[in-house]
Formats: sequence, structure tokens, C-alpha cells
Amino acid sequence: MATNKPSDSTLRLGSIAPNFESDSSNGKINFYEYVGDSWCILFSHPDDFTPVCTTELGAFAKLEPEFTKRNVKLIGLSVNDTKMHKAWIEDINEITGSFLSFPIVSDPKREISHKYDMIDFQDSTNVDDKGLQLTIRSVFIIDPKKTIRLIMTYPASTGRNTAEVLRCVDSLQACDNYKIATPINWIPGDDVIVHNSLNNDEAKKLFPKFRAIKPYLRLTPLDIQELNKNHKL
Repeated sequence: MATNKPSDSTLRLGSIAPNFESDSSNGKINFYEYVGDSWCILFSHPDDFTPVCTTELGAFAKLEPEFTKRNVKLIGLSVNDTKMHKAWIEDINEITGSFLSFPIVSDPKREISHKYDMIDFQDSTNVDDKGLQLTIRSVFIIDPKKTIRLIMTYPASTGRNTAEVLRCVDSLQACDNYKIATPINWIPGDDVIVHNSLNNDEAKKLFPKFRAIKPYLRLTPLDIQELNKNHKL
């Protein structure tokens, strides 16, 4: 009888990100050792020297200082070998005006891609010259405990949005530190939602400026300095 229950190997939110060892544009790499006690963005690319990927990697490289401020390391993945990665990085820097320093992992046998379910099963024509399926545009936000906190998946034809990835990091980190959730289109500086685990009396102690729109929807400014005095978890 068919079931919709995921297999034990399916990666979901809350799964532990699989470790791997591979060659990369920065040399041999052990994923867990590279990440250390940081957050991590792992994102895959269908192929080297492709136009959408080139724009994406350049954009991530330009935004890397902002990720670093948030204790986030970047690591890309593409199916080609490191010699091609290094040549491609020269193109990326030239075209986008960036300086790409984070590693791009090599995965010619799709071993890591299969671990992370990055293979395109919908488009059987998305293959390399050896007939191996290429990777889709997957994004994994992984916390310091190596727990997968967010997964985004794009088709090969659609480029990602680096600002959205950064926004999600800001939301995840804020929600980890304070009893809040973030509403639609939230960016740092906007009001946040008081977590439903707090009753009104508890909420008043932590969020003196909160206002109730409905009993289940209470908004408050996120004053980090004020909250740190009373609220840091």
C-alpha cells in the first residue's frame, strides 16, 4: 500500500545535515570541520560556466560580509571538478566584480547531491554529457548544531534571491534568541509577532510595547537592546 510518509533518508526541517568529505576549489574539505560552530548556507548549482549560476555566485560573494557578520559560512556545490571550478571563479569575478573566496565543492559522481536530494527528477533532460542528471538549485540553511533549519528548491532555470536567504537567516536567528515569530515580508526593524506560548502577562514583561490585533496575533517592536536586558534565552 502506498504511503506519503518520507523515507528515513529524506531530509526535512530538523534533520541533521549529512557530513561529507570532498575536493573543492579551496582544497580538500570536511563539511563539519569547515562549518565548525557557525551557521552555514549550502547551495547547489547544475553546472559550471552556466549563466544563471554565474550571476548567483557573484551575488553571494558580494554579500558574504553580511553573512559573516551573522556567523554564517557559505559553501557552494557543482558537479564539475576543481580545475573547472577555479577557472569558473575567474569568470565569476570578472563578470560580476566580486571576489569569491568561499569553497565550491566538487561532486562529479553526485554522491553529495544524492545525500541532500539535489537531483532533478522532474526534468530528465537536465543531464551532463555523460548522461548523469544535474543538480537543481537547492539552498540549505544549517545551524551550528548541524540541524537543517530551512530548505529552498528552485528549478535550473530560476535564479535565487540572496536578499531572501539573508532575510531568512535574520529571522531564524532572531526567533532562536527571543520568543517571537516573524510575519510576512518581515525584515529587521519591522514589528515581530509575540510567540503564542506567552500569555499576555508574560508578554507585557518581555514586550511592554506589544499590541494585540487579535488574541492570537500580537505585534511588538523588536528592540534588541531592551530585550537583551530581560529576555535573552
